[in-house]
Amino acid sequence: MLKQLRSLLVFLGSMLLLIGIQVLGRFLVSVYRRRLQIKPPESLADPDSRFIKVNGINIHYKIFGKGEPVFLLIHGSMLSLHSWREVFEPLSKFGTVIAFDRPAFGLTDRPLLSYWSGSSPYGPEAQADLTLAFLDALGIKKAILVGNSAGGTLAFLAALRHPERVQALILVAAMIHSGYPVHDLRPWQQAALRKLGALGPFLISLILPLTFEAALKSFWFDRTKLSPALLETYRKHQEGKYWAQAWWELILETHALALEEHFAQIKTPVLVITGDQDYVVATKESIQLAQELPNAKLEMLATCGHLPHEESPSAFVEAVQNFLPTIK
Repeated sequence: MLKQLRSLLVFLGSMLLLIGIQVLGRFLVSVYRRRLQIKPPESLADPDSRFIKVNGINIHYKIFGKGEPVFLLIHGSMLSLHSWREVFEPLSKFGTVIAFDRPAFGLTDRPLLSYWSGSSPYGPEAQADLTLAFLDALGIKKAILVGNSAGGTLAFLAALRHPERVQALILVAAMIHSGYPVHDLRPWQQAALRKLGALGPFLISLILPLTFEAALKSFWFDRTKLSPALLETYRKHQEGKYWAQAWWELILETHALALEEHFAQIKTPVLVITGDQDYVVATKESIQLAQELPNAKLEMLATCGHLPHEESPSAFVEAVQNFLPTIK
């Protein structure tokens, strides 16, 4: 009897501690929100910014050029469509160029799941499907998907889920063999993280701003090209409304995708672009990817890191131009 009573007290104590952590988390998050005074997305928009509602999410995008082919540019994590700024105009000489902010980044909505019906929009499958729904909203039947880093993962996943909509893939330092959202969180890990409740986003709101600059610097080989003004632009785009909650949901939705098991399903032409000094997605991973994928071509750009389109835009555009004749 005494043992059962002790177990009950331990259980009740654990529940009270968990409730206390959640209450504290909600309080700290509310304090953080008041301190941050986040500006609405529209106040950060450029004159050429556009917004469109897709599956209940207000998506921020830009469009350049006209005609076919259509290039859909998908940025990596911690970035925004601004990452493609150097190649907007050069690529538009070959067709229509569209770039958009993924959910959780830039000026696109970051839905709070407490007010959201259905599955989370932050999971990789949901983001891949949203990419095609975005094309539907613009009346575009087929596109060349150009994805960098985790954006490359989503481009690849979209091609697997909707092959009839993808004319070709351009994978730029794509996270296919490693990195978010490729790796796995065990069910017990996800359960433990979810129990943190509102404390999770608060921890993100403390940690990410402290590590943001160092993380972005790791994307460049020549770090002088990451100017203070560019860093500040990315920081403003990152810290939009509900950004910490969105980042937390991204983490909770992380799971293994086993993309390597589906390489044979990719029938479209593929261009793999990597910098020879990429330490985020190791250059050897991109080389391996180009060797394993059918119909794949590799372009390695010299003295370049994780963002070839930012660090070596001319060489990047030339690589794309040389690839276009292989696309039917």
